Amino acid sequence: MRWNLKKIPDVNKVAKLSKELGVEKTLAKLLVQRGIDTYDLAKDFFRPDLDKLHDPFLMQDMDKAVARIERAIENGEHIMVYGDYDVDGTTAVALMSTYLLSYYEQVTSYVPDRYKEGYGVSYQGIDFASDNDVTLIIALDCGIKAIDKVAYATEKGIDFIICDHHRPGKQIPKAIAVLDPKRNDCNYPYDELCGCGVGFKLIQALSVQREEPFQKIVPYLDLVATAIAADIVPMTGENRILAYHGLRVINTSPRAGIKAIIQQLKKKELTITDVVFVIAPRINAAGRMRHGLHAVELLAETNLESAIEFAASIETYNADRKELDKKITQEALQQLRDTKEEQNYTSVVYSEDWHKGVIGIVASRLIENYYRPTLVFTKSGDKLAASARSVKGFDVYDALQECSAYIEQFGGHKYAAGLTLKPENYSKFKAKFEEVVKARIPENLRVPEVAIDNEVFLSEVTPKFFRILNQMAPFGPANMHPVFMATGLRDNGYGKPVGADETHLKLNILSGADSKTYNAIGFGLGDKFPLVKKGLPFKAAFTIGENHWNGVTSLQLLLKDIQQEGDKNSES
Repeated sequence: MRWNLKKIPDVNKVAKLSKELGVEKTLAKLLVQRGIDTYDLAKDFFRPDLDKLHDPFLMQDMDKAVARIERAIENGEHIMVYGDYDVDGTTAVALMSTYLLSYYEQVTSYVPDRYKEGYGVSYQGIDFASDNDVTLIIALDCGIKAIDKVAYATEKGIDFIICDHHRPGKQIPKAIAVLDPKRNDCNYPYDELCGCGVGFKLIQALSVQREEPFQKIVPYLDLVATAIAADIVPMTGENRILAYHGLRVINTSPRAGIKAIIQQLKKKELTITDVVFVIAPRINAAGRMRHGLHAVELLAETNLESAIEFAASIETYNADRKELDKKITQEALQQLRDTKEEQNYTSVVYSEDWHKGVIGIVASRLIENYYRPTLVFTKSGDKLAASARSVKGFDVYDALQECSAYIEQFGGHKYAAGLTLKPENYSKFKAKFEEVVKARIPENLRVPEVAIDNEVFLSEVTPKFFRILNQMAPFGPANMHPVFMATGLRDNGYGKPVGADETHLKLNILSGADSKTYNAIGFGLGDKFPLVKKGLPFKAAFTIGENHWNGVTSLQLLLKDIQQEGDKNSES
């Protein structure tokens, strides 16, 4: 792994902030590195305030969206809430539909079938709306490129309001309102909201228009926090405020559906990591294995007993999903070996039998084995559909644009995208994608990176230090869990590989003249044991966590990587 030690920030700013906040300089450094270099910015960071949310009417077309919804309600029109089948989409549909249903009955939810309709707004969905006398569709987490679909809906007398956060194309759909902070002509102060976040801004605007107290929409923040966590958007600005307070809702008064998912956990308080790895996969599983509407029904359910039944069936879907993605990952790895493509700059694999619902997960698994931009294709109707995933620092969306001559449709982000193409274009696309990535990707991005915030002495790692560190949560992109480096370390002789297949590494670390030992665990680092077993000095990159054992809680170093002292495989 390539170690990247971040630049030391302005020492004067660090000293000033350390004094003003009464914290150690190591903690002040972390804040300044994140752009938090004044007392007031630190106050906002440590105490995210819902009063600091932006006026929703600053978003382009927000006034038009609110006016159209109010007119639909006044006229007794049928409204359809339409959203994508992933976590961001299904939470957004649950949020918008349950809010509207709280004061208006003529609202229905629609999630496209992943396999029959594919991603985004579908003609089938519009036909369903037309057949059921729907005259207004509110599309969430999709629609920004649905130019033809919106035109088709207009011909059928159906208006569209689009709430999206994906990058627009050259044209904007001719909808009644297009809410997307990434629009070039949108001056909204924060453009990193997820789809559910844009949906929340719309219900915030509706709530303002109806002169409701803000407190009425706070219970919806559990859905927003779940979407923010699952969609891996930056944990800054409004996202941080929404996630922080959404976590409080999850931990104090979650909706029945989320409560049904988490009640089996023994943790007293969930973190954003728990949302990513426990709540989000189960919501996603419904859309991956059966239909996203099951997830919406779970999240909209108000009766806990019914929610528990929904959650049990989704738990089954999630178990099936795990088995399936494991099987397909093995087949994809074998395909790369059989085609002798291990040395390529990209991984592009295809099988018509692979389950479309798990190809995104499989793409991420392949990156763990071959660290490079990856696409996993499967058959979808008369076309091929793929999920794309990228490595840190490389924009796969831009690379796909270079290959657009062979693509039917695509959309997404810098690190994750989806696309479809005709079967006869697969080989040409594959060759072009390899060519584009080979020409664009710097050599250093072909090696996994450990981004290190600060070098520390292990003696600095105290319970007080850890408590303050935890107040920097929720963590996520642009506010990652701090990673530290320590040098001159030795194992006390009791270190060993652990786990059924000895893939993990457990150490008791000594540091310099310090006689204290520090408990450490390195998941997936079992093969590094030879570096420490002879008592040779080494350096470690790690985060700090807690170990709970036999009722005792202690600090633990969570190793990201270890290297022999003197190894030059790092950069400053």
